[in-house]
Amino acid sequence: MTLVVARGLVKRFGRLTAVDGIDLEVRRGEAFGFLGPNGAGKSSTMRMIGCVSPRTGGDLRVLGMDPDRDGPSIRARLGVVPQQDNLDTELTVRQNLHVYGRYFGLPKAHVRAKAEELLVFAQLTERADDEVGRLSGGMKRRLTIARSLINDPELLLLDEPTTGLDPQARHLLWDRLVRLKHNGVTLIITSHYMDEAEQLCDRLVVMDRGRIAAEGSPSELITRYSTREVVELRFHPDVDTATVATRLDALVDRVETLPGRLLLYAEDGDAVLNAVHTRDVHPVSTLVRRSTLEDVFLRLTGRTLVD
Repeated sequence: MTLVVARGLVKRFGRLTAVDGIDLEVRRGEAFGFLGPNGAGKSSTMRMIGCVSPRTGGDLRVLGMDPDRDGPSIRARLGVVPQQDNLDTELTVRQNLHVYGRYFGLPKAHVRAKAEELLVFAQLTERADDEVGRLSGGMKRRLTIARSLINDPELLLLDEPTTGLDPQARHLLWDRLVRLKHNGVTLIITSHYMDEAEQLCDRLVVMDRGRIAAEGSPSELITRYSTREVVELRFHPDVDTATVATRLDALVDRVETLPGRLLLYAEDGDAVLNAVHTRDVHPVSTLVRRSTLEDVFLRLTGRTLVD
């Protein structure tokens, strides 16, 4: 069963088209990702799915219903983790869960029992009676995710869930999200972290300028848009890398020229690196690595900074 189906989905803000006729499906039980630079249309799409922003055009069904007509019924079955934590900092950790549960009209006894379960899930039991303002950033993020689960949602929307967290907190949150997926919760995630998307997402789309540039699993996208390995060559700042690239172009599938650096895309990086040394090319340092989702992302959306 598909929980979200969009056909020709459009969102405009005056003359600005934020989402430009996209098609997508999110299947029950999967983790589905949105990647894209700032302004690509990810958050606008998430807000339409979350029934907080009406669509301008196209068709959208969430949990088999129309968000324009059935918004309250859909929201009752959703969990939402916003990009910025919006916890009540003057309440305790436990009180935040209790108050939020009452918004859904759930019985007090049920909310109390569910809150204790979620405290264990988020590893916050020992901090349950602390005011939220005293928590670390990672703890607040775990509480925000726990709070979004108080109504046992079928579909969980997470907008950049680990932005600003240290590596330990990020990996702990990844573990919590994988557990949710294994328990049957469908996840829709936006992220700027390519490693996060590779770790969590079964399928994803790369958005750029309001449209979908590519869709597939992380491994499918890497196979389709990159090579198995990448050779990175770094040079002194005074070296003309464009000239060096012309001497190496025949060795590889693709050469990307950057200031002081060349990226050589090939199936066998070690063989390419050996061949580089025979072409009278002398980089300051070299690295052979596997292709990643970041290579795909940058190829599809470019390296120009988007504000």
